[in-house]
Amino acid sequence: MSRPPTRQPRILIGSAAVALTLLMLPLAGMLQRVPWSTVLERLSDPAVTDALRVSIVVSLWAAALCVILGLPLAWVMARVDFIGKNVVRAFVMLPMVLPPVVAGTALLFALGRRGLLGQWLDRWFGLTLPFTTAGAVVAATFVALPFFVTTVESGLRQHGESLDEAAAACSANPMSTFIHVTIPSVRGAIGAGAALSWARALGEFGATVTFAGNLGGRTRTLPLATFLALENDPGAALAMSVLLMTVSLIVLIALRGRWGMR
Repeated sequence: MSRPPTRQPRILIGSAAVALTLLMLPLAGMLQRVPWSTVLERLSDPAVTDALRVSIVVSLWAAALCVILGLPLAWVMARVDFIGKNVVRAFVMLPMVLPPVVAGTALLFALGRRGLLGQWLDRWFGLTLPFTTAGAVVAATFVALPFFVTTVESGLRQHGESLDEAAAACSANPMSTFIHVTIPSVRGAIGAGAALSWARALGEFGATVTFAGNLGGRTRTLPLATFLALENDPGAALAMSVLLMTVSLIVLIALRGRWGMR
C-alpha cells in the first residue's frame, strides 16, 4: 500500500523562497551589471593582475599556515578532554563572527610595533608585521584558521578513535600514530579545510586593510583592489567581484557534503 504524499506547509515554503531571494537577488543585481564583453580585458589590467598576484601569494601562505597550525589544534579539540574546552572552542571560532575591522584592530595591538608581542618582535628580531606582505598573511590566517580547525575536528570526530586505539595496541608511539594513522584517516577533511581556508583568505578584506594596509604590490589584494575600483572604475570592480565569487562558488560546490552538511 503506497503512502500518501506528504503535504508541505505552504508558509514554510514561501518563507524559504523569500530567504533564497534575499540571498540571490544581490548577486543577480551584480551579474546583470557586469560588462561581460570587456571582463577579460579588465582582468588583464596590470593593477588587477598585480592585486591577483598578491592575493594568490597571501592566500596560499595563509592556507599553508592553517594546515600547519590548525591540524594539531583540531586534534587537541577532538581528542583531548580538558577543563574549559568549550571556552577554548569559542575562542577558536571567534574570528568567524568577529567584525573584520575588530580583528584587524586586535592584530594591530597585538603584533604592531608597540603591540603586546609586536614590540618584542621588533626589538629582538627587527621584525615588523603591519603594512607588509607578511602582515597580510597573518591577517588572512587569523580569519581563515577557524574554517580549517572546525572542518578537521568534525572529520576526526566522525572517524572516531578506533584506528588510533588499534595502532596503540600494536605498540605504535603516539606521534607515529598521528602521522601514519590519524592524518591519512582524515585526509579528505584536511583537504576540505585547506580549500575552505584558502577561499576565505582569498576573500579577506577588513582585517587585512586594518592591519596590513592597502599598499600596491605588497598588501593590496584583490578584494582591496575591488573596493578601490568601485569609485573610479565600477566595471573593473564588477569583473573582480565576479572572479572572486566564481572561485568561492567552485570551492563550495566541490566541497558539498564535507563542511556544514553532515
